[in-house]
Amino acid sequence: MLHIGVGFGFGKGDPTVSDHEIYRSETELAVMSEAWGYDSVWAVEHHFSDYSFCPDNLLWLSMVGGRTKTIKLGTGAVILPWNAQPIRVAEKLLMLDNLTDGRVLFGMGRGLSRKEFAPFGVPLEETRERFDESAAMIINAIQTGVIEGDGPFYPQPRTPLKPGPFASWDDRMYTVAGSHDSMVSGVHNKARLMSFILKPVDKLLPTFQAYQDYYYETWSEKAPPVCLNVAMYCHEDEETAVERHYQYVGNFYDANVVHYEMNSGHFATTKGYERYAANADAINENGISQSGRNYAEAALYGTPQMILDKLAWIQEQMGEFELILQPTFGGMSHEVGRASMELFSREVLPKAKQHYDAALSVAS
Repeated sequence: MLHIGVGFGFGKGDPTVSDHEIYRSETELAVMSEAWGYDSVWAVEHHFSDYSFCPDNLLWLSMVGGRTKTIKLGTGAVILPWNAQPIRVAEKLLMLDNLTDGRVLFGMGRGLSRKEFAPFGVPLEETRERFDESAAMIINAIQTGVIEGDGPFYPQPRTPLKPGPFASWDDRMYTVAGSHDSMVSGVHNKARLMSFILKPVDKLLPTFQAYQDYYYETWSEKAPPVCLNVAMYCHEDEETAVERHYQYVGNFYDANVVHYEMNSGHFATTKGYERYAANADAINENGISQSGRNYAEAALYGTPQMILDKLAWIQEQMGEFELILQPTFGGMSHEVGRASMELFSREVLPKAKQHYDAALSVAS
């Protein structure tokens, strides 16, 4: 059955809203997600600005886990180079998994923003090596209950961890991949691929196919379904849905460009981030406004039937996939985000799962 989760970004587009209100709103929606029928709740890791502020997603997920019973709890993602000690990440993962009877989904990422790396004193040029070293240590630790490492960044004597593993982490690990190197790293870690959708999925099929091919080549087994992370806005009225969607996604995209310096030339000369230079060139060529509209077009928006039609089209392109919805973004109010989520869960979620299963049955 189609796995549909919700991901929370803790961004503040309206400066009159307090930080506390952002946390109250996101937490309320996360807890309600279980009753609404979603399969998982995810939280980002971001620091230092209104763009997004969840400095410890495992801490927040522990609160959500304590107020729910069955919904999966995902990190989308823990940015490994920002966490100075892999041993602490592994300990927190094991503790939360024990507290929630094995509900944790471990998503990991490398990070992109100079504004976030600078206060941690981590050069962008080191992030690939830091991520790879840390990821290998953490994955081995949560699987075995023992951590060790002899790498240059995180030397770690062999140390048993308590609490130990509650259950196997096979099939519960994800890598956020925005570059070929990250995709390769994810395959080596036998992690699922999580992709933030910046353009229509048919334009991303070569990337997904490369992941699937490399996964099979490496492990001699079929790759798990790609996990699509995408903005979503649902409303009964088509005109309202389209107007609001482009407004909120436009706001969110503008904030992305500023936070990540997406139109900057620094990517071309930064080791490990050269791929983003082409994106910067495209943004500068098309203009931020048009690039934002292109991004908005790739999202899920409209009436329930419009979204159902788009999900059916995505399945035609991809076959199997997983879905994580971003339900609040771009200064959207709590009331607007809640109404959108409720409508999606009532009118889209059950029908999407039924169609997904039926289509897979026919295909097989």
